[in-house]
Amino acid sequence: MTKITIIGSEKSGKTTLAAKLGKKGTVADFTMYDFAKSGKVLTTIDATGYPTAIKPMMAGLNLSDIAVLCIPPEGLDLYSGECIIALDLLGYKHGIIVLTKSDTSYPFAIDELKEKITKLTTGTALENWEYISVSTTSFEGMEELKEMIFDLGEVVDKELEELNELPPRVVVDQTFNVTGIGCVVLGVVDQGTINAKDKLIAFPSDKQIEIRSIQLHDVDAKSAPAGARVGLALKNVQSKDVERGFVLSQKEEVTEDLTLKCHFTPFSKGFAVGDVPHIFVGLQSAPMRIEKILVNGEEVERTTTDAECVLTLSGSRLLAYNGSDRFIICNLDDKQRFVGYGYIA
Repeated sequence: MTKITIIGSEKSGKTTLAAKLGKKGTVADFTMYDFAKSGKVLTTIDATGYPTAIKPMMAGLNLSDIAVLCIPPEGLDLYSGECIIALDLLGYKHGIIVLTKSDTSYPFAIDELKEKITKLTTGTALENWEYISVSTTSFEGMEELKEMIFDLGEVVDKELEELNELPPRVVVDQTFNVTGIGCVVLGVVDQGTINAKDKLIAFPSDKQIEIRSIQLHDVDAKSAPAGARVGLALKNVQSKDVERGFVLSQKEEVTEDLTLKCHFTPFSKGFAVGDVPHIFVGLQSAPMRIEKILVNGEEVERTTTDAECVLTLSGSRLLAYNGSDRFIICNLDDKQRFVGYGYIA
C-alpha cells in the first residue's frame, strides 16, 4: 500500500492532480482519494486546507510516506518555498517534485525552473528527489507519475517491513460513532503489527481500549502491519473520547511541558523568552510558552539561527510522544511559518 500527500501553493494544480489519482473519499481540512487496481493500492491526501492553515499539511505529511510537491510554471512563491522548508525540517525522506501545467510552458523554461529548484534544494531533504513534468489539462505525464509513485512505494514497503516487530503504535486521524458497532477510528499503523483483540492505551487520555475489529480498505482483516491505513472498531471507549492526533500504543510519554534541543532555519527571526510558538508532533499541536533558552549551556534571552539551543516550554494541553519523535516549531504569525525542529533534550 502506498500513501502520498500532494502539497503546493493554491495555483500549483495539486488538487487537479490528486483527483486524477483516485476516487474521492473523506473530506475535511484535507481530502483523501483512494485507488486500487491489479494489486496496487494508493491513498492520496490533498492538503486542501493549506495554505490558509498549516495543520492540514502537517497531518497529511505525517500520515504519508511519500510527498509530491507541485510547482507551476510561474515558479516558486512564498508557499511553495514554505513547503520546501517544512519538508526539510521534517527530514522527509521520499518525494517527487512535479512541474505542473507543463503544456502552458516551454521546454527551456521548464529546464530553467528545474535548475532553480535544484539549487534551492541542495543540502536539504529534497536534494535527490526526482522531477517530472505533468500537464493538468491533457494530463500528459500522468501515467509516468503513477509509475514513479508506485516504484517509490516499493522502496517504502521494504523499509516498513523492518518496523513490523516493534511495539504497535497507531496514529489516529479520524473518529466517529457507528450504530451497532460503537467507536470507530481511522489512522495509520506507525510501527509494529496490530491484531484484533489487542489491548492498547489511547494517549494522551490514558484510556484502556481493545481492538474489536480491523478493516483494510473496507475489507475485514485479522491483523495490519506497519504502514497500513486502517479502520479500527474499538471497545471500552466512546468516539468523543478519542480525537485526531491520539496515539494507540502500549506506552507513550505524556506531558504538557517540554524541554527540546532545537535547530532553527536561517529564515527564522528567532524567539525570545515569553514568546509562544506553536509546536507540532505527529498530528498533535499546541501553543507553548518559552520559559527558558540555553545556548552552549548559558541562559540567554533570545534564540539564534546559527547555534543549537535548548528550549524549556510550558503548555496547557497534554501531548503524547516517544523519544524518537521530531517536534516542529512554528510561528503562525510570520509569513514563513516553519522555523525549526527539535528533539526531547
